[in-house]
Amino acid sequence: MGLLWCAVMAMAVALAFAHPQQPSTYHPDDVTYPGSVTVFTVPAAFPTSVFSSYYVKPGPTNQPQPVLYDPVLNITFPFNLTDPKHVPDSNDDPVIFPQPIANISDATGEAIASAAVSEISRIFKSNNVGGSTTCSKCIAALAVGQMVARLAPTHFPSGMVSLCHSLKFSTYSSCELTYGPNGSGASWAQILAKADVAGLDGKYICSYLHKNVCEYPTVTSAKAVFPKPKPKKPAEPRRSGKKVKVLHLSDLHLDPRYSVGSEANCTSYMCCRYSEPPANGTVPEISVSAPLFGYYKCDSPFYLALAALQSIGPLTGTSAKNPPAFSLYTGDLIAHDDENQASRAYVEATEVAIWETFKAYIGGPIYTALGNHDTTPADYEAPHAIDNNSTLGSQFSWNYAHVSSLWAHYNWLPSSVAQQASTHYAAYAVSPPHHPNLKIITLNSDLYYQHNPFALLNASNPDYSGMFSCLITELQAAEDAGQRVWIVAHIPTGWDGGSALPNSADYFYQIVERYSPHVIANIFFGHSHEDQATIYYRNNGTAQTREEALVTGWVGPSLTPLQNLNSGYRMYEVDTGSWEVMEAFTFYSDVGSYTNLSSSVDGEGNGGQGEGPVFKLEYSTRATYGPAVNWPSDAPLNATFWHGVTEAMERNRTLAELFTQYQGKSSAKSKKCETEECTKAKICYMRSGSTALGKQCKQGYGSVQ
Repeated sequence: MGLLWCAVMAMAVALAFAHPQQPSTYHPDDVTYPGSVTVFTVPAAFPTSVFSSYYVKPGPTNQPQPVLYDPVLNITFPFNLTDPKHVPDSNDDPVIFPQPIANISDATGEAIASAAVSEISRIFKSNNVGGSTTCSKCIAALAVGQMVARLAPTHFPSGMVSLCHSLKFSTYSSCELTYGPNGSGASWAQILAKADVAGLDGKYICSYLHKNVCEYPTVTSAKAVFPKPKPKKPAEPRRSGKKVKVLHLSDLHLDPRYSVGSEANCTSYMCCRYSEPPANGTVPEISVSAPLFGYYKCDSPFYLALAALQSIGPLTGTSAKNPPAFSLYTGDLIAHDDENQASRAYVEATEVAIWETFKAYIGGPIYTALGNHDTTPADYEAPHAIDNNSTLGSQFSWNYAHVSSLWAHYNWLPSSVAQQASTHYAAYAVSPPHHPNLKIITLNSDLYYQHNPFALLNASNPDYSGMFSCLITELQAAEDAGQRVWIVAHIPTGWDGGSALPNSADYFYQIVERYSPHVIANIFFGHSHEDQATIYYRNNGTAQTREEALVTGWVGPSLTPLQNLNSGYRMYEVDTGSWEVMEAFTFYSDVGSYTNLSSSVDGEGNGGQGEGPVFKLEYSTRATYGPAVNWPSDAPLNATFWHGVTEAMERNRTLAELFTQYQGKSSAKSKKCETEECTKAKICYMRSGSTALGKQCKQGYGSVQ
């Protein structure tokens, strides 16, 4: 079974014997492996049949460049869109500005912007202007900037770049990229034109622009309103005794511009990208040559994406004839390109490429929540309410229409549900085929993401986008119909508190508490690239005990290695009556081994000497943690189980070390957790389903990257 799996079993048994007063009712030997094997070596040859034709065929020194036809847009994307040697530094996407409130000349607009830059500089440099604190000065500066955004919006980006340089919003070199016309300058003009700069919006915006300017706001709680009160004695979901398999993939971040042989260990973001030889003709020394299948500081090349997909069948026991009941993809298809390197066409082409490969290897429907990188500019999504879904509120609808039409094209969504997604931020509610007692509800979590400046608008109203109202409506309908619900989103609402806006996370927590555990069976996230789990409790987590634990947030491991992680994915075994997770298997591949695989294919992508990556079963959740929790063999891996895991960590720090090892998918480069302080922090993160709770934990141990 492999040395690592034996080590896991030994660890689990040792943990069980650490507490002899509580004899385990579950033994590691009871585990039944899901696939035909626990270790699978991927063939070295690239499966060229996945795509009908190629601009550049796969080879030992290059990634493939497939010819991608978009069945929705009825276009074929050109080679120069993803040519690794010619990455663009601008795009032709529409630049959308807010409508000016007055008709002024271009010269007047330029003068207004210039005067505003001077006034804002004076505010920050003078002790007598704009208030006595940096936060009050920033708020005063926003009021001046708002005047420009409303009167002369087209001149706003140049003014923001100038201020970025002088006030150091970010590094000097990135100011133009970030706030210029080809960056997010036009978006910021929209945001500032609509913001309540003197209120909570202003504090959030200033904190966003520079974390040391304004203290990050705490929760200003808005009470969620529900159609009906929570039933005093809701019916307890009944298990059917029948189980199905559900695949959970996340954060592939396909990089079609990955360049084999380039610098894989670079000091600037991101690595494994082609760089022009210097003019003097000297070739810079490469410390780590980018391997064919990927590296720790790089996003996923085609070779890694296809290797992972080829491993799923043998390891999970699924196939085209025996597919999973359905699969989840919790966001982030697109690579971490700089804003000036991305475009709508680049996003659309990547979406087509990934869905084509998924369709080739994964049977059954795939239910997707968009991630913060699945748009352009990355992180940005505008609420429809910004202008009653007019020009500004519908500016990202091109993407919602595209992905929803692709999902319908592949028969993953009925046309009526796809239509819902196209008008609702690419979010939807659907019941899987043959399982009407389950409803899957996806969310566009950018609408509560801390790094989406559009989400800072109307910050005192966490449901400004209307997304949570729709969630409540769907949950109430499920409660009335006796359905179970899985919520699928990209960005976790808790952990260390670094991702979701505090008010939104608090509002989401209220919704979860109202409809759990009798309606909401599980919640699934991605985003962190790490293997994590969070627990939601009654009463907003004020009493974190087994009795108060309600539901689990499963955070899926990423397929991309970025940064310093291995590649991985997960499969659940689920009861079809209660839709509780009965078992979870996590699989991974050691990215550190890829440096030895680059010569294993010939110029046509055919296998030569050597083999491709090895994917293997990393651990069984039940076998690994069950003995330490004294967990019955027929009990679900629910929130009570996971709270028990945190209690076991309190008794035995070794379990926290193991959890942390799996957090990075057993990467040799992942940070370890070997102190009492780290263990306490890790337990605190696991018990924190909201930003406010996560912020109360000791910071600095949230990530292993």
